[in-house]
Amino acid sequence: MIETTKIALFKGREIRKTLYQNEWWFVVEDIVFALIDTVNVKDYINKMRARDAELSKGYGQIVHTLAVSTEGGKQMMNCANTEGIFRIVQSIPSPKAEPFKRWLAKVGYERVQEIENPELATKRTRMLYKLKGYSADWIEKRMRGIAIREELTDEWQARGAKEQKDYEILTAEISKATFGVTPSEYKKMKGLERENLRDHMDDFELIFNMLGERATTEIHRTEDSRGVPKLRSDAKAGGAIAGGARKKLEKRLGRSVVTKKNFLPLRQAALKNPEDKKELKYK
Repeated sequence: MIETTKIALFKGREIRKTLYQNEWWFVVEDIVFALIDTVNVKDYINKMRARDAELSKGYGQIVHTLAVSTEGGKQMMNCANTEGIFRIVQSIPSPKAEPFKRWLAKVGYERVQEIENPELATKRTRMLYKLKGYSADWIEKRMRGIAIREELTDEWQARGAKEQKDYEILTAEISKATFGVTPSEYKKMKGLERENLRDHMDDFELIFNMLGERATTEIHRTEDSRGVPKLRSDAKAGGAIAGGARKKLEKRLGRSVVTKKNFLPLRQAALKNPEDKKELKYK
């Protein structure tokens, strides 16, 4: 079984998708949210199933619970493949449905291309960040961080972390030891909701985040850690290594690396106001 996770965009909406048994499976809630603009997606899905008896009858066959990467680590979420999503879309009376069907077909074609040439997936991710306004240097760090994160979660899965809550706990331990706050607290600090926390980190935040996760991975391997309690202890230790380095830098600079600022808006502002570039470099 091959499994990996990516973010796709549809009309500015993020659609999480995971590769499972060589095909893309999409997060059902993201799909519905993109088509109906509701804040209560779960309630809409329940009502949709209630009014479509055939869909409700076969829902368990077209929707599977799969591990999807989120800010708190991998979480189990309801997903459907292209065929299943087409069936769900049929039950949504929205003018957005047709272009969405075309988008799904395009995603399927891109997946065929990526199977033939895996480098295309990386190139598409880089281009997405570039279009959002990120610099080449930031993109390189972000891509490296993604690779380090995937390497770590693979270790967790192989060493006993199986449940959604396990990944959340381990991720929170690293973050708290590295930055003094959990991912959810960090997002709240930055005023984020559905946005990706790491996409709003600056250079230093990304670097220390990578250090904490990479150190944790190496500790797991060196000590051949097994079971969630040991993995949790390692996560604290790995995060503490990054946290110690962060505190030394903060002492030398005389300011905190952990910031409420969101990196992307700052970069966009700097393009309009060159005087902000010096400040932007360090915030």
